[in-house]
Amino acid sequence: MPNDCRESEGLVKVFVELRDAAFGSESFWAKPLGNDLYELRNSPWYAFDLHFYDVVRAMPDKQGEKPRIIEVVHRSGHKTLRVLFSADVNEEGRLEMLRSLHEWRAFHENCNDRLYAVDVEPDGDYGAVCDQLTAWEQAGRLVYETGTTVPNPPPHP
Repeated sequence: MPNDCRESEGLVKVFVELRDAAFGSESFWAKPLGNDLYELRNSPWYAFDLHFYDVVRAMPDKQGEKPRIIEVVHRSGHKTLRVLFSADVNEEGRLEMLRSLHEWRAFHENCNDRLYAVDVEPDGDYGAVCDQLTAWEQAGRLVYETGTTVPNPPPHP
């Protein structure tokens, strides 16, 4: 998201502590709603159980620090998947695959060359997206995981 969009929307950074991860925390762009509530405006790369447009309660540990996410107050209905492509899938191939998920209302953000977050909108077909990712995983093109603490769902019938 370009800086001018963040500024025009009044977005700020909030963070969540990560357990059992290589990083100690992850930051999110968020829209302040008042009363320590924030609406998340990007998908997580590493945190579980947080999704695009979820409303969270966050408070700074000390004055002047970024607010730390304490709890989810309202679930948006969005679902997050994380995709790590094989080194032999080039950028054009990655983007072609990810764009094909748009038909199921699944959109992507790039973290680095090979790691992407896929956001499935509430009216999207999460099962179809997981089926396609599973097929690509079985073909050795990528590995993926869900953004929830529940294991990957079974393939869609």
